[in-house]
Amino acid sequence: MDVVKKRRSIRKYKPDRVPKAEIEYVLEAARLAPSWANRQCWRYIVVTDEATRKRITMTEWAAKAPVVIVACGDPSKAGNRDGKPYYMLDMGISMEHLVLAASEHGLGTCWLGGQFDEKTVREALGVPESHRIVAMTPLGYPDESPPAKERKPLPELATWEKW
Repeated sequence: MDVVKKRRSIRKYKPDRVPKAEIEYVLEAARLAPSWANRQCWRYIVVTDEATRKRITMTEWAAKAPVVIVACGDPSKAGNRDGKPYYMLDMGISMEHLVLAASEHGLGTCWLGGQFDEKTVREALGVPESHRIVAMTPLGYPDESPPAKERKPLPELATWEKW
């Protein structure tokens, strides 16, 4: 629970390089996430090149992080039941594992779900048409300590037995 309470969306990063072992640690957490029928539809691309980070992100602050991790999902490797494409859920679980592992190791992240142009990212990184670019996150050492945002009380979010 401590890491869940500690995690924040970070929008200002120190320029310090993130060691490969730390990047691999957060990727390992993402790899271990559960998925539809254990199909593991995800593929992650680690981007450290500054020019590429600038090209694929639409926010200047995200491009300043020393690393951007791009999360791609293969819809054919996940179920689709009642019009719900489960690759999105699988990617969300995997990304959250990554984000929490980063926070555990003192690294900052910030979900970017719609703040990129999928076509631009696809072209820049050579992502095949079979995959969707679902999300990305900058990754680096935080250069800010934002306070926790207010959350709704539990009784507004959960009930017992019925709505």
